[in-house]
Order: sequence, then structure tokens, then C-alpha cells
Amino acid sequence: MTDIRTSGRGERVADWLDGRLGIHTLGRKYLRKVFPDHWSFLLGEICLYSFVVLVLTGVYLTLFFHPSMNEVTYHGSYVPLNGVRMSEAYASTLHISFDVRGGLLIRQLHHWAALVFVAGMLTHMMRHFFTGSFRKPREVNWVFGWLLLFLGLFEGLFGYSLPDDLLSGTGLRFVNGALLSVPVVGTYLSMFVFGGEFPGHDIVARFYSLHILLIPGIMAALVVAHLILVVYHKHTQFAGPGRTERNVIGTPFMPVYLAKAGGFFFLVFGALSLVAAVATINPVWVYGPFRPDQVSTGAQPDWYLGFAEGMVRVMPGWEITLWGHTLVLGVLIPVVVFPLLLVFIGVYPFLEARVTGDGREHHLLDRPRNRPVRTAIGAAWISLYLVLLAGGGNDIVATRLHLSINTVTWTVRVAVLVLPAAVFAVTRRICLGLQLRDAELVSHGRETGVIKRLPHGEYVEVHQPLDQAELHTLTAHRRQRELVEREPRP
Repeated sequence: MTDIRTSGRGERVADWLDGRLGIHTLGRKYLRKVFPDHWSFLLGEICLYSFVVLVLTGVYLTLFFHPSMNEVTYHGSYVPLNGVRMSEAYASTLHISFDVRGGLLIRQLHHWAALVFVAGMLTHMMRHFFTGSFRKPREVNWVFGWLLLFLGLFEGLFGYSLPDDLLSGTGLRFVNGALLSVPVVGTYLSMFVFGGEFPGHDIVARFYSLHILLIPGIMAALVVAHLILVVYHKHTQFAGPGRTERNVIGTPFMPVYLAKAGGFFFLVFGALSLVAAVATINPVWVYGPFRPDQVSTGAQPDWYLGFAEGMVRVMPGWEITLWGHTLVLGVLIPVVVFPLLLVFIGVYPFLEARVTGDGREHHLLDRPRNRPVRTAIGAAWISLYLVLLAGGGNDIVATRLHLSINTVTWTVRVAVLVLPAAVFAVTRRICLGLQLRDAELVSHGRETGVIKRLPHGEYVEVHQPLDQAELHTLTAHRRQRELVEREPRP
């Protein structure tokens, strides 16, 4: 302990805090924590920094936004809408866009950050999926990340609906149709959510409370829990020389990683700001205020919800009547399938552990080729997602490619059933082929292109043996029982 009579004020404050909070002990333990040096780990940081940008810009926007559906007559800087009746929510959005200094930039920065945040989470989870970092002991942390993705989808929907413009109102009409398709209680759900007949008078205020209070609070708690578990379980790493299940090779948090992380935060912030400054997104003044008797043409949701709309657009308009109740299967089936596609991602770690019987702890990452079934499942899921995303914009695709919308719709319907199975089979075969190539490299080395003649006249190609680092990387994995296993192991 430093002598209080000779120490400075800063040292005395530090000693006082350390004696009560143990800051020195915690700092000595965690400030030297090692972080692996691999580009794929930056995906998680993009998610975190985008979330920070969302919070900062969201706080600014709340100072000027009025979450009310009370009608007012607009008299503002945007002349084409002067004298038009609209909700206070839409009028305040126009005010932010045209009259608040920097308001349009902040609005667009908030929207772009939301898109990057969800894209970063999905890409980050796919990186964890393909490398197997969700395995014991990180299943709970995987669920936390999945919950963040799930909440992020609905948080984006709520925020997208707040301006009360014609485009977001068309999206809410879609939500209302999904609620009405629920058997028996659909009407009650719609009345409860919208506070009466669609569109009601309370939906913007309700979504506003969810958008700025409840869901961000839950997401912030999940982010903190997610980071705590990352520190507790330590980082995973790719196999390589000196890397084992019991160590982490990389750079320490202080000062190397902290300096890199700080620079990367400003890089992400700057890139988002640049995009927001030069690329217009969600120009609500073009769509006009929402009217229940109007629908905007070319209405498209943000990309992360496009696959949900795609399921509804390509689903046949089936209806059945049971016991005097009409079931609209053309909407009900997509409403059921939509969460199931997301739930499959959340429960996959437990499903794989149960099927493979693998209860060991894993701290080294897999190369995707060494887990062909898992890699094929992930690729098939992504192909299904992209096909449904294209189905969500079938009218735009048909217009841009000068095709019949029926042709596009039927193509998507067939692709939904055929493409994932084809992608699964092809991806699995590619992974097995890459495994055989690795086995060939390990056994014979790398081809040099040099032809050598042996004393008895035979011509052979000279192979260069792999160095020890390459050999370690290619042979470090231990194959476990796959979900489907037919070909012999290399």
C-alpha cells in the first residue's frame, strides 16, 4: 500500500476505491485479457458500435419527435405538403428532416445504423455457426445473441413504423393482416394492438414506448450479459501452432486491443456517417402521410423483414372453413413458419449436441469444411432466406427484369422447395472434396510444377512438404460423429 503521507491525490483516490471495490485486482486480471487477432472477430465489434450509434442518435431524435396520431395541418418548410392534414408524428418527422439543424443527417444515420446493426448480428451469428463456437460452454451466450437478433428485427419494425407515413402504414396493414389470420383470437389481438379498428389512434404511441424504452433496455442488458460471458468463457480461436483448448494467443486488452478497438469504433461511426450523408434512405416526404384508403406502390420493408413478406407474397391464397370459422392459410402458414425459421437458429446448438452426443468443452474453432453437415445446413438456410427475400420484392423484380409477376412468383415457389435441398447437397460435397484435398496435401505435400525423371525412366512431379504450421492447422481437428455420415473420413 502506498504511504498516504507521500502519495498524490490521484493515488489516494485509487487506493480508496481499490480498498472498497477491488479495482486494482480486477484491472490486473482483466486489463491484460488476450484477444485473438483475426478479422472475423471484428464482426461482433461492428454490431456493438452500431448499437452505440443507434443509442446516441435515438436520444437526439427523441428530443424532437412527437409520438401522437392526433391530426394537425402541416405548415412547414416542405412546400408540397403545406395545408395537408397529417398526424403529429408525421409532421414532427418532417420538422426533424427539414427544420432541425442536422436532423435529416441524424435520422438517416439512425436508419443506416439499424440496417448495419441487424446485418452485423446476422453475419456475426453465421460466423459463430459455421465455426462451431456455439458449442459447450457457450450455448447460453449463443441464445443471448439470438435474442438480440430476434429483438432487433421487431425493434426495427417499430422504429420504421413511427413516422406514420404511407409506406410504414402499408407495413402496419401487413402486420394487421397477420394478426387477423390467427384463429379464434385474431380479431381480439388486432383490437388490442391497435387500440381499436385499424389503424386506431394509439399504435404510434405504443410502438414509441416499446422502441425507446422496453426493447432497448432488454437489448442493452443482453449486450452486457453477452460481453460478460465472453470474458468469463474466454475467446475462441482458430487452430494453429501453440493454440490449445486451454490458452488464447493474441494481443492484450491494454493497451494494444483498446487502441485498435477505439480506432475501429470511429471508423465504423465515420463510415455510417458518410453513408448517411450521401445516400438517402426512407424519404418519408415522398410517400406522404398514411391514409387507410391508400397503399403505396413498390412498398418494401427493410431487408431483414423482407423474407417474412416474401412468404406471404408467394404463398397460395388458400382458405378453409372449420366449424364456421375461416382459416386464411395463405397468411396463417407464413405467420407460423416465420418464427420457426428463427427458432431453428436459436435451438441448433442443443440439437447438434444431442444428435452428435458431443458433451465436451470446445475452445478451438472448426474449419467449416471439417463439419460438412453443419456447413450445408447453414448454407441451405441462407439460400432459403435469400429466395424468400426475392419473393418479398416480386413486383420490383418483375418490373426491373421485364418479367411477368406470375413467372417470378412461381419461380420463387419452386425455389423455396428445391434450392435449399440442392444447396445442402452441393455444399456438403464441396466440403468433403476440400477435406480430401487437405488429406492429399498432408500426405504428399504441395505440387511444385517441377517434373523429375527417375533413374528407371519414370517421370514424377516433385512435391514440396508442408511446413509444421500448415500441417498443424490441417490436422488439428478431431472429427466427431456428424449428423449425417456416409463417406469415409479422410
